[in-house]
Amino acid sequence: MNYTTKQLADLTNSQLIGNGDLQVTSISFDSRNIYSSANTAFIAINTKKNSGEKYIQSAAEKGIKIIISEHEAHDLEDITWIIVENSLRFIQALAKHHLSLFNLKTVGITGSNGKTIVKEWLYQSLFTDFNTVKSPKSFNSQLGLPLSLLKIENIHQVGIFEVGVSKPGEMEIQENIFSPKIGVLTHIGSAHSSNFVDEEELINEKIKLFKHSETIIFNGDNELVYNKINNLYSSKNLISYGLKNHNDITVTNDLSNKSESLQIRNFDEIFQLPAQQRDEATLSNALCIVAVLKEFGFNFKQITEKINALKSVEMRLESVNGLRNNLIINDSFNLDLDSLKIAYQFIKEYNKPKNTLILTDFIEGKNSDELYREVSDITNQQHFSKIILIGDEIINYQNDFKGESYTFNNVAELIGSHLLNQIENELILLKGARKFEIEKVKNHLELQKHDTLLEVNLNAILHNINVHKALLKPSTKMMAMVKAYSYGLGGYEIAEFLQHHHIDYLGVAYADEGVDLRKNGITTPIMVMNPEQHSYNIIIDYNLEPEIYSFRVLELFNQQLIEKGIQEKYPIHIKLETGMHRLGFKNNEIDDLIMKLKELNVKVASIFSHLSVADVPEGKDYTLSQIEIFRKNSEQLISGLEYQPIRHILNTSGIVHYSENQFDMVRIGIGMVGISSNAQISKQLQNAVSFKTVISQISTVNEGESVGYNRNFQPDHSTQVATIPVGYADGIPRLIGNKVGKVGIGKKLYPIVGNVCMDMMMIDIGNSTAKEGDEVIIFNSNPTLEDFSAYCKTIPYEVLTSISRRVKRIYIKN
Repeated sequence: MNYTTKQLADLTNSQLIGNGDLQVTSISFDSRNIYSSANTAFIAINTKKNSGEKYIQSAAEKGIKIIISEHEAHDLEDITWIIVENSLRFIQALAKHHLSLFNLKTVGITGSNGKTIVKEWLYQSLFTDFNTVKSPKSFNSQLGLPLSLLKIENIHQVGIFEVGVSKPGEMEIQENIFSPKIGVLTHIGSAHSSNFVDEEELINEKIKLFKHSETIIFNGDNELVYNKINNLYSSKNLISYGLKNHNDITVTNDLSNKSESLQIRNFDEIFQLPAQQRDEATLSNALCIVAVLKEFGFNFKQITEKINALKSVEMRLESVNGLRNNLIINDSFNLDLDSLKIAYQFIKEYNKPKNTLILTDFIEGKNSDELYREVSDITNQQHFSKIILIGDEIINYQNDFKGESYTFNNVAELIGSHLLNQIENELILLKGARKFEIEKVKNHLELQKHDTLLEVNLNAILHNINVHKALLKPSTKMMAMVKAYSYGLGGYEIAEFLQHHHIDYLGVAYADEGVDLRKNGITTPIMVMNPEQHSYNIIIDYNLEPEIYSFRVLELFNQQLIEKGIQEKYPIHIKLETGMHRLGFKNNEIDDLIMKLKELNVKVASIFSHLSVADVPEGKDYTLSQIEIFRKNSEQLISGLEYQPIRHILNTSGIVHYSENQFDMVRIGIGMVGISSNAQISKQLQNAVSFKTVISQISTVNEGESVGYNRNFQPDHSTQVATIPVGYADGIPRLIGNKVGKVGIGKKLYPIVGNVCMDMMMIDIGNSTAKEGDEVIIFNSNPTLEDFSAYCKTIPYEVLTSISRRVKRIYIKN
C-alpha cells in the first residue's frame, strides 16, 4: 500500500486533522511491535474488551506521526490524525478499495481446521510460478483479513488469504471485503464453534464466503457440507476432496500400506503420490492442494513434485524430560475436539510403555453430553494407563472413561494430591484449555527447573533433512549422525523423531550411545563408529553394527561372535582409508581383507570413508581424489566379496557440493541443525536450535564501580547491567566475556561484560527498557549459532556438544 493521509481520509469519508501529504505504506495496530515509524500509521482498534486508544501515547513515543482513531488526543503534538467513525470498519473499507485496484487470481480459504497449513502449502507450491501474496501467520479475522489484503502490490498475480469467523454475521462482512475467485473449504470441526447453535449454522456461515466465487474446492467428507454446497452452489464449478469414495479427488488404495505410493483419483484419472505421513489431517490437506493446483493448470507430474517439496508448518507441540523417567508432552496451546484427535495421533510416535492423559474441561461446545461422549469414546481407544480429568464439567463424565481415572476441580488440587509423584516411566500428555493454567503441571513434572534451556525444533530438523534429500536420487539412503548426544541436542529424542520419519540408518560414536537408543525403543539400524574392544559384547547384545577399520579389530570382533555362539553372519561396516589418515583399510590391504572376510562369520553391510575438506572450495581436487580412491577400492572389495554392500562417503558438506558422488547412501550431521557450507543451500535451511535464558536481575552500575570477578568491567558512565543465569558450567566459554561475545535481548545485541562465571554472566544493556524475567537469546537468529561460534573462536559442532546436560532440552514439533 502507498497512500497519502488525505487519500486515506477521502477514500473512507474520514476527518483529516494535520498534514495531508504524509505517505502511509504500512498500518500497525500493536504498539509493542512497532520497529520503524517511517511512513507507518498506528490504528487504535476498540473492542468490547479493550481500547486501542490506550496505546496511542506508546505509539507516539516510538515516533509514530500518523494516528487513525475514533477520538483525537489533544495532549499530543505534531501528530496527523485521521478521525474515523469506527476503526475496524475504516480498515475494512480501505482493504476493499485496495483489492479493487488489482486484477489478481484470488484464493480464499475458510474452515475450522487446516486453513493455515493449506494456505502455507499453497504458497509453497505457487510462489515459484506466480508472484504470490498471502496472509501472514493466521491473519484471518475481521482485522487480520484487511491487514492481509493491504499487502497486495502491483507485481502480484495470485493472492491466497485465510478467512475466519468466530460468530454468526461475520462472514457477510468478510465476503463484502473479499470475494475469492477460488473458494476453499477445509475440514469443518468444533474449533471456534461455541458461538453457533449447531454444526449446520456454522457451515451456513462459512460457505457464505463463496457467494460470488467461480470455483469451490471443499472437503466433502462431511455429508452436511457435501449436500449443502451441491444444493446451494450447483451452478458453480464444484470440486470435492477427501478420504471418502464419493469425493471427486480421493485416495483409492490402502492408506496404512506404506510400502506402496498412494493412488490418487482425480475425477476419472489416477496418479501415484509417494507419502510417508498418512494421518487423516495431513492427507486431507494434501488432497486439497492437489485440487487447487489442478485448477491452476498443473499436470500430475508437476503436482507430485510440488507436494513432495512441501515443508512442514509448525503447529507448536513441545516435549520435555520429566521426573522419574517420564516424558511430558505439552499440547495445551489449544483444546477442541479436533486438536485432541491430532494430539492422540502425535503420541503414537513415542515409545514409552504406558501413557497418562491429563485433560481439562472443553471451553467450546454447546451440547456437553454429546461432546464428552465423543471425547470419552476416542480417549478410550487410546488405552491410557491413567486418565486425570480437571474442571467443573468433565468430571461429571468420569464413568464414561474406561480404566483408572481420577478427577480434580483444578490444577492446584491435582498437584497437591501427590498423584503425579506415583507416575514412572510414562508419557504424560497435557491437554487443557489455557484458563486452567496447565503449564503449572508441566513445571511440576519436568526434570530440570533451570531457567536456561535449549529449544530444539524437530520440524526444522525434518525440513533441513528434506532440503538435503532434494539433492539426491530417490533411491539414495540417508544415515543421520546422532553421536555425541545428537550433537548436544539430545539422544533418543532426536533418534526417535528420525525413526518415525523413516531415516535409513543412525550413526553413533560409541556403543553406550547405541545401547541407550535401543533401551528407549529405537529399532532403526545403528552403526557404531568407534567400537572399543571392551564394548563388543554389548554391541552384539543390542544388535548394533560396528565400524571395522583394521585387521586387529576384525579379529577381535569375530572372536567375540564365536564366544557368544552367533551362527548367522553379523553385519559390520568396513572403513576405507582414502586420505584423512585417521582410521581405515589402505589400498594395499584390500586383497587380504577380502580373503579374511570370506573366512569369518560376518557380512559387510556397508563400505564407507570420510571426506576431510568437502566444505573447503580450495580442497576440491583433494576431495575428488579421495572419492576416486574410495570408488576404486570399494569396487575391488565388492568384486571380491561377490555381493553388493551399501557404499557411502558424503557427509553434510559432501551432499551439497558433490552430490553426483552420492553412491548408495549419504551421512547428514550438522546439516540437520541448519548449518551448511553452501550459501544457496544455507538460505533454504531453518534454525533448528535456540539457546535461551532469562534476566535474573538488573542493576545500575555507576562510573568507578565494577562488575564480576577481578573487576574486569568498570564503566566510564552510569549503565544498566543484567545478570543472566548461565555460565561456563552450562557450556559458555570464559573467553567470550569482557565484550568478546554478545547476547540478544528484544531484537538487539548487548555485550557480555566482566568475566563469565560458573553459573552466571553479566550483560551491559545500557538504557534498554528490558525487564527482569525477559527472554535472553544466547544463540538462535540474533545472534546466530555461527555468530556465537565466531565469538568462541570455534565451530558450531564444538559449541553444541559443549552445552551442559544440566541445560534443559525442550523439543518442539507440529
